[in-house]
This record gives sequence, structure tokens and C-alpha cells, in this order.
Amino acid sequence: MGGRATVIDHLLASESSGGVHFPPSVNDFFPPPLTSGSPEWLTKFVVLPWLAVGILIAFFLVAYRRPTIVPGRLQWMAESLYGLNRDAIARQMIGPDGVKFAAYFTTLFSFILLTNLFGIIPLIQISPNSHIAFPIVMAVVSYVLFNYVGLRKYGLRYFKNALVPNAPWFILPILVPIEFFSTFIVRPATLALRLFANMFAGHMILLVFTLAGFALLGAQTWYIKPISVLSWAMAIAMTFLEAIVIILQAYVFVALTSSYISGALAEEH
Repeated sequence: MGGRATVIDHLLASESSGGVHFPPSVNDFFPPPLTSGSPEWLTKFVVLPWLAVGILIAFFLVAYRRPTIVPGRLQWMAESLYGLNRDAIARQMIGPDGVKFAAYFTTLFSFILLTNLFGIIPLIQISPNSHIAFPIVMAVVSYVLFNYVGLRKYGLRYFKNALVPNAPWFILPILVPIEFFSTFIVRPATLALRLFANMFAGHMILLVFTLAGFALLGAQTWYIKPISVLSWAMAIAMTFLEAIVIILQAYVFVALTSSYISGALAEEH
């Protein structure tokens, strides 16, 4: 026990000696103002979503500025993004009517992908989606959309389709509340929480290994310093793993949105 406490003390000693702050905490997800003279609300979380919007608008405008039959590199990338969301998501899950949602899915996928990528880009190194507010907003937009689609097609009968399953009447008092909770509460909540939790956890893991490397390097005992290399190696490995998670989470968010729209359009759920 004594040896373990000594290692931990050395690990944390760098903070008191002017080194890095370790271990990371939830406070690391509340970045300071961009500059010393900026208002408190002007942080990375305010700037990054607008930066992502600007980048995506510029990208698609440039990609389709002069479209050709044989696409160039940017046009091919833009068409691939749209084709992925149209063919692999919209058509596969909704059917032929899903094509009308392909533009929304492409926009949503591209925005989530780019804002997720901010978390592993040097100097930025945090994703807006690691703050619960942004996934909630996107989940609410998708929530409103799939309910609007169902109401537009079926009117008030949409609620009957969503809440009353094809089951014996005597178990409906049990099933209807479950269906209500699942469709109108759990779906948007899990849509937001899944994206937030993955980005929060991924950023925290990267912080732990990166800052631990600096803390180990600044330790007062010489034999602890070489361990910093292992910590940084883990940070690099986790960055590659996080890149995979970043793409998967963008795909999963859009795929689930498509699934909910498909359910809203179905005669019976």
C-alpha cells in the first residue's frame, strides 16, 4: 500500500510543482473563453458548431460548383457522402420514399462527423458533442421530424399506430404506456445520450493518457519518467480507436433517425 501511495503522490506532484493538471475532471469539458478579453460565453463550444457549418457549406458549394460527368476529387467525396446516406440508409430502411430524406441525412451525418472529428484535431481537441446540449438539439430536430412525418401521413391515427399494438385487449393497459414511454421519451433520450456518452468518454480517455504522460514525465522519481512513453503510446492508439468511434457514431445517429422515420410511416409499429 505504501509503494502504491508513493507512485500516486509522484504522479500528482507535477501539478503542485507547476506541471499539468492531473487527473482530468468534468471541468475540462467547460473550456475557458477564447481570449482573455472575450466574454465568458464565447468558448470553443460556441465557435466550433458555426465553424463546422461554414466548412460544410463551403465544401459542398465548391464540390458542386462545376459538376462533371466524371467527378473530380471533391465532387466524388460529396457524391459519396450523399450516396451513402441515400442508398445505405434512406432507401434500405425507409424504401423508395426515403430518398426525400437523403438531403437531411447527409447534412446530419456530415455535421456530426465533422464536429466529432474536432475532438482529435490538434489545437481544437474537443468535440461539441461531448457536451450534452448539442446532441439534445439534434435529437429534438430528428424527434420533431419523425413525428411530423407520421402526423402528416396518418393524422391523429398516427398516435393509434404508435401506441396501440396488435395485441389482445386485456394487456393493452400495460402495453400502451410502455409504447408511449419507448416511442416518445426513450427514443429521443437515447439518441442524444448515445452520442454524448461516446464522445464524452472518448475525450476523457484521451485526456487521461495524454495528461498522465506529462504528469509521469514531471514526476520526482526518475524510474517513473520512462512510463510516460507508454502513456503517450496509449494516447496515440486510443486516438485511432476514437477515429473509428467518431465515424460509427455519426452513422448510428443517422441510421436510428431513419429507423424512427420508417416506423412513423409504417401502418402498424
